[in-house]
Amino acid sequence: MGRRRAATDPSYPRWIWIATAATVALLIVGGAFVLRTLIFPAESGLGPTAGNDNGPPAGAPLAQDSPAAVAGSSPCISLNILTSLENAEMVRSVAAEYTAKPRSVEGKCVTPALTQEKSGVAAGKVAKQFPGVTAGDRPAIWLPDSSAWLRIAKESADGSPDPEAGMSIARSAVVVAMPETMASALGWDSKPPSWSEVFRMAGDRDVWERLGHGDWGKFKFGKASPLVSTSGLMALTASYGAAGGSLGGVDSMDLDASSLVEKVRAVELGTSHYMATPEHFLWHAREADEAGKVSEFLSAVIVDEKSVWDYNRGVVSEDGITKRSGPPPKEPLRAIYPHDGVHVADNPAVILDGDWVGTQQRLAAQDFLKFAVTEHGQNVVKASGYRTVQGKLDAGVAGTGRYAEALQPLPLPKAEALVAMQDSFPEVRKRARALFLLDVSESMVQEPGVTKLQRAKDAVRKALDHFTGEDEVGLAAFSHVDDGPLQPGIVSPVAPFKTNKADLLGKLNDLKAVDATPLFEAVSRFTGEQAKEYKDTFINTIVLLSDGKNDSTHPGDLGGLSEQLSHQNHSTPVLVFTLAYGPDADVPTLLEIAKASGAHYYDATDPNRLEEVLGELVTSF
Repeated sequence: MGRRRAATDPSYPRWIWIATAATVALLIVGGAFVLRTLIFPAESGLGPTAGNDNGPPAGAPLAQDSPAAVAGSSPCISLNILTSLENAEMVRSVAAEYTAKPRSVEGKCVTPALTQEKSGVAAGKVAKQFPGVTAGDRPAIWLPDSSAWLRIAKESADGSPDPEAGMSIARSAVVVAMPETMASALGWDSKPPSWSEVFRMAGDRDVWERLGHGDWGKFKFGKASPLVSTSGLMALTASYGAAGGSLGGVDSMDLDASSLVEKVRAVELGTSHYMATPEHFLWHAREADEAGKVSEFLSAVIVDEKSVWDYNRGVVSEDGITKRSGPPPKEPLRAIYPHDGVHVADNPAVILDGDWVGTQQRLAAQDFLKFAVTEHGQNVVKASGYRTVQGKLDAGVAGTGRYAEALQPLPLPKAEALVAMQDSFPEVRKRARALFLLDVSESMVQEPGVTKLQRAKDAVRKALDHFTGEDEVGLAAFSHVDDGPLQPGIVSPVAPFKTNKADLLGKLNDLKAVDATPLFEAVSRFTGEQAKEYKDTFINTIVLLSDGKNDSTHPGDLGGLSEQLSHQNHSTPVLVFTLAYGPDADVPTLLEIAKASGAHYYDATDPNRLEEVLGELVTSF
């Protein structure tokens, strides 16, 4: 395999190498901080796992739970567990069942406590030994949703103990989720496509028109970021497999070969846009469904099948953490399993061997994980929307989630290939055509010290490191005085970043606060201009940052603006990602603008979070 540019190369875009470093730098060589291989007693019937095809034979009996006769004494051993966003609910349910029976570890009761985080971000926290977190709050167990993250850890851990082996406690296939009417229109509900067919269809923007469904607009295909999300990483792996002609042969490919990279870039052109997590897509799909037309937002998205089950039973999440439960959607999603195989998230558990994990915590961790793979624990796994380690399903879950009974698992690529594909993402991802639109009303400077406007400039400057030379980026700002015109308007026109970066940074630095906030007029004007110059081979977007409310003395209203954005989204989608900055921002309006355009709203009402939130936002394109 050819030489790769390291994610820590100073020339690497800042936001990309930070996110990638967060996923690959898991172990610190020579220190006490390594991932501990979890070994279960032989009688459990389970051993260390190494990817997607782990676990006991389907017919092998599972161990029975063996709780203590009497619960141990207080104070209980605090067992901290770090999970992914996707599997947190399942692990929380397992923990509840574990504590429902008496437990005793060295004569003490056990109290599990969960925290959840995006897979890539969690890996970064593990790598840095949880800076700023007291020893008592650090996790003893790390339970990501895929062994991919353990393999990536191993790649960065020269000479360290093998961190690849974890204990799988549940499985969830990574599938293509589609509204059922769309899957039926393609015939994929009865005859699954190959991955190559999926990507070819995603690139065919006029397919619905040809099939007599022009009212569905363009084929809208979503993926999560491969730097922080398992489904995003597996989607990129499938892109490489399809481009290279072998879904299971990624390890043998020269992933640096220019011919392969160009084919992957062609595959990625079918992506409507990326988001940090699959939950973001499903949240907006549900909003569109409630408005009566899910097709306005989604044709297909790559997610884990458990997320399809959640969606179809009326459970969605805007941030992947807080769940919203409601009635089932008007149109459920169909889980499509391409006939050449699927990757399977195997939810491996490892016990961290940091110096904060004492003997009692380690014994408690072993006791908890031993319970997770008992028959009782695996029944909880099934009821939580997952397949058991033996591949068994709950019939009700399978029906609601439209699960396939059997899987054809694809082999999980080796660590080197996974890291190489992550490293390649800045080069192969679909390019962005982005206009940063900043509110420069007077309120942006009405505070002592570093003003909101200066913080916004600093955050945008860092966010620009996400882009590559082939992206097209511009800058506009808006305010007005009395009944005067919107100003200053476009200050650096959208153009290839390699040619206009210096101009954009200079104009950004020169921005001054003016007076009022013509929010509706600004969004209407600039989205209209972006739509007129729409480029199908780019992700066309506006990043709107505002700290206030629309000034009613200027033209426009929210209803008319929403109608304009929805109409544009049908054929020339311009995604307006909105960012509420400061406590006085008009959150409901910014939510509606993002929703109408098919984009996501981000909350930086706490100004101290602006840089973090804007950094996450730019992973969406």
